[in-house]
Amino acid sequence: MKILVNGFDGKVGTVLCPALEAAGHTLVTTDADAEVMVDFTAPEVAVPDILRALEAGVPCIVGTSGWDTTAVDGPAKQAGLPVFFAPNFAIGAVLGMRFAEEASKYMDRAAIVELHHETKVDAPSGTAIATAGRMEGDVSIHSVRLPGLIAHQEVLLGGRGEVLTIRHDATSREAYVPGVLLAIEKIGTLPPGLTIGLDKIL
Repeated sequence: MKILVNGFDGKVGTVLCPALEAAGHTLVTTDADAEVMVDFTAPEVAVPDILRALEAGVPCIVGTSGWDTTAVDGPAKQAGLPVFFAPNFAIGAVLGMRFAEEASKYMDRAAIVELHHETKVDAPSGTAIATAGRMEGDVSIHSVRLPGLIAHQEVLLGGRGEVLTIRHDATSREAYVPGVLLAIEKIGTLPPGLTIGLDKIL
C-alpha cells in the first residue's frame, strides 16, 4: 500500500517508516500519491493534516494525541472516508485498558499514573484519559514528564486490604508498529467517520 507518513522524521516516524517498508508498503510524500495517511505529529497540526488528506480522498490513521477529535468526524463522513485514531498503538497498552475496565467493577477506588518523555506536550496523555473513561468511578490521573522515559502507564486499584496494579511499559517505540500495521490492514473495513481505539479492530 502507498502510505504518506506525516511526522516521518519524528520519534515514532523514524521507527515506523523502516518497519512499513519492511512489511512491503511504499512510502510516498504527497496526499495525491497516497492510499492511506498515517499521522504522528503534534496536536496543533493533526487536524489540518487530516482535513487535507480527506480532501484528497485519503483515509487516515492517527497516533497523535491531544487534538480535537470532534473536528474531523463530520468532514470524514461527508467525504465517505474513515479516520482511525488510537490514543495508543501498543497492543499491551490496549490490553491493560481492558483489564483496568474490568477490574474497576470490583475495586473500591482507582488512580492512574502516566509517565512520558519530557517533550510530550499533552498531559494527561490520551491513553490515560481513554483508560479512565472506560473505568467505573472517579479515577484521578497523575502525569509525570521526565527525561529517560518513553511511555508508561500504571493503573492502581484499591480495595479493602489489597491493591491491584496494572502496568504497561513501552521500552521502545517499536511497540507501536504492530498496532499501526493492523490499522493499515483494517482501515478499509471501517465505516466513514471517526473510529477511536485500537480495541475496535483487535
